[in-house]
Amino acid sequence: MNSPTKQRYRVKFPPSTAHDLDQDEVYFHIIEEGGREVKIRFHDYDQIFLRPGLYEQLFYDRLKCTSPTKVGELLERSLATVREPITALRVLDLGAGNGMMGEVLKERHGVARLVGADIIPEARDAAFRDRPDVYDEYFVADFCALQSGDQERLEEWSFDCLTSVAALGFGDIPPRAFFNSLQLVKSGGWVAFNIKESFFNHSDQTGFSKFIRELIFSEYLDVYHIERYRHRLSMEGAPLFYFALVGQKTATIPADFLEMVGLSD
Repeated sequence: MNSPTKQRYRVKFPPSTAHDLDQDEVYFHIIEEGGREVKIRFHDYDQIFLRPGLYEQLFYDRLKCTSPTKVGELLERSLATVREPITALRVLDLGAGNGMMGEVLKERHGVARLVGADIIPEARDAAFRDRPDVYDEYFVADFCALQSGDQERLEEWSFDCLTSVAALGFGDIPPRAFFNSLQLVKSGGWVAFNIKESFFNHSDQTGFSKFIRELIFSEYLDVYHIERYRHRLSMEGAPLFYFALVGQKTATIPADFLEMVGLSD
């Protein structure tokens, strides 16, 4: 994918002694005019999205992120097995950011309707700035506690697919937010997302890891495809592996599902 702007930034990674940080704590510096260094964490999306092209330069040009392309391909492949056209989908793209996944869904796969959602207004602003023709609508909302007006407007879209790429499991999207978004997808609809590989290990007892394991082995989701792949490179150039998953929602999920599997807000 190409950056939406020709602007380039002077990006400097920290010394190797700082590379032991967890993935959501990793940071970098950009050198601004006048030589001022600004420290930004990889998950400081508000600061990244304020700078046109920085997200693409960092994650796609330099760290070679492949996730939107991979998840989009697996979604279309899964639909093909049941002879459903991806072009008919009405998609909610959760954690949409500045529209990288949305661009894949709309331009490469031609989905019928596409709605973005994120919790920070900087993401929506960046999406409309960088990719103004991708989303039919874009919600800035906390999906852990949707306002009634947003809930009603979202339900009116009659979604039959949920996507969420590179945003799950680091506190960016809590289990409750992902669960509530999945509830907006009709039975028989699809879900396509990716998660870091450790979430499938039983040694990982974090809430999101437990939620995902319980969901994929439940009666409410029929898994069509799981694939381990290289999500992107680390700052050192080592591969970071994720799992991409595509499934079909088979039934209405009980409202107390999170509590049933031992999770609470």
